[in-house]
Amino acid sequence: MLPSLRRERELWKQGYIVAGIDEVGRGAWAGPLVAGAVILPTKNIGTLLGLKDSKQLLPNVRQQFCTAITHCALSWAIGVVTGEEVDRLGVTEANRLAIQRALKILSVSPTYALIDAIPLLELSFPTESIIRGDERIRSIAAASVIAKVMRDRMMVELNQQDRRYRFDLHKGYGTALHQQRLRQYGPSPHHRKSFAPIRNMLE
Repeated sequence: MLPSLRRERELWKQGYIVAGIDEVGRGAWAGPLVAGAVILPTKNIGTLLGLKDSKQLLPNVRQQFCTAITHCALSWAIGVVTGEEVDRLGVTEANRLAIQRALKILSVSPTYALIDAIPLLELSFPTESIIRGDERIRSIAAASVIAKVMRDRMMVELNQQDRRYRFDLHKGYGTALHQQRLRQYGPSPHHRKSFAPIRNMLE
């Protein structure tokens, strides 16, 4: 089943400006946590037919949808939290901070937010936390694509700074290759020191 616009349409009829929100990088061992926020138009979004959660799309298809989303969205933004901030705040608070940063720089101010799984009680407008929202809600799926594509680009850039770990291939997640490079070189400044695999190496 593809993500639908049913919930957005209900809210649009009530006069709300709806932002879909999702994050990427929560479980990564290295690199930033990135939240995407997307406000879709109420009409003329046929280019997004077939859009899915970013994890279900091949990289080239994900990139095509990212381009389509950035062209058709009323507004879109990403909020970035560094690995150091994740270590200091913890993942849950880092998630919230990334979302707040994304919302703050949207060029259109939302009046309602549909969020994948994370409740945000401190915002000044209503929010709705939806389990598996990236699989069910099209604006959340769009946010997941934006966040994934932008974070992947950041990890490719990190690899250009330090090619030992091959961040371009595993994007900071705990793959066999990443583990092998960590055993060989030890953690880098880009690794999250509070995560158990990295913390154990440092100890």
